[in-house]
Formats: sequence, C-alpha cells, structure tokens
Amino acid sequence: MPDPISVARSYTPAAGYHFLTPCYDFGVAVTTRERVWRDRLVHHMALAEGEVILDIGSGTGNLALAIARHSPGVRYLGIDPDEAATRIAQTKTAQIVPLPEFRVGFFGASAIDDWLSPAKIALCLVLHQVGLDEKARLLREAWQVLAPGGKLYVADYGEQRSRLMRLLFRLTIQQLDGVQDTQPNADGLLPVLMREAGFRDVRELETFRTPTGAIAIIEASKPRI
Repeated sequence: MPDPISVARSYTPAAGYHFLTPCYDFGVAVTTRERVWRDRLVHHMALAEGEVILDIGSGTGNLALAIARHSPGVRYLGIDPDEAATRIAQTKTAQIVPLPEFRVGFFGASAIDDWLSPAKIALCLVLHQVGLDEKARLLREAWQVLAPGGKLYVADYGEQRSRLMRLLFRLTIQQLDGVQDTQPNADGLLPVLMREAGFRDVRELETFRTPTGAIAIIEASKPRI
C-alpha cells in the first residue's frame, strides 16, 4: 500500500486544536446543524450498493456513518491527516459492513492509486481551513482520481449572502481558522475553483443557515471523455 502524502505537513485538527479532538463531534453537531446537512448530502449523492466513494478529510467518520444509515453496501475510503480523529472514526464505524477503510495522510492522487477510481468524492468542511493554493490543489487532485462521469460533492462554508450569515461567520469560523483561508469561501469562490480544476455542471444544491454561517452543498461532474 502506498504511503499517503507525508503527515509532517501542518494541518488544522478536527476541532481546531489537538486537545479538543475528542469534543469535535459534539461541537460540530451544535454549531453546524451537521445531522441535517450530512443526511441531505448523502441524499444528493444517491449512492448505489457496491459504489466506490472517497471521503477527503474524513475526520471522525461522520460521513461514513451517514452513508451506512441511508446507503448500505457502499465501498468507502476516507483519508485525513489527523491520526487521533482517524482512530475515533475507526472505532465508530467498526460494525459497518462492508467495513470502511481509513488512511492517515494528506490527500493526493498517489495516496489512493491502489484503489478503484471512485464514482463519487466528498469534501466536507475541509476547503475553508486551507489556503487558496491548497484549495485549488485538492480540487485538481480530486478531478484526477475521480472516475470519468463521476461526481464531486463539496459540503462547506460557501458564499455568505446575508448580513447575519456574514456576521456569524466572522465571529466564529474566521476567529478560529483565520480570515485569509476562509474569506475565499465567504466570497463565493468555491464554484469558480471547481470549474478551474476541470469540473463541469457545477451547481449549488442546497444552503443551510447555521450558527456559524451558511454551509452549502455544491455538486460538480467530471466529463466522461
């Protein structure tokens, strides 16, 4: 098995700080209405039994659990640089059949070249935590590994269209993760970056108002040829 991209690079832990990782699930549930948008994400993904899915930034395994609730029988691979979060994910999903696979590392095409090309890729609450160049890199690498005709689903803080959402986003997410990395999301640049990475038919499916700002589900496709 190839080693994922070196975990020596820096990253933002699941809850912002390593010592808060055990509290991540509670915090994200309260502050982002997670159960609502994750269930809707799985609905939009319309996964079929046996379908291969890649979860970039799999965290503590909450998407794997949501998929198991609504779309059993999916072949799931999650990759995340946070070893502590990955251990939690493995424990939480130990009873799922087929067993989800989790790898510790930064995502890159070489990290999963021993897997089948995924038909669906999910990127949840990752892109707002990284700089503009890394956002673009992740999307390019996702396009590279996605099977022709496959779809990418981004669930993350999107354009903050209302005064209230902009205020909540500024007082919470931008205080925790900084302005430089998060402002492109708030300015609505994610669809632009997705198109620049090669994706087509980019569209925002739903937006969810949360106590920390608006979270959007954005779908995009990779052409078959």
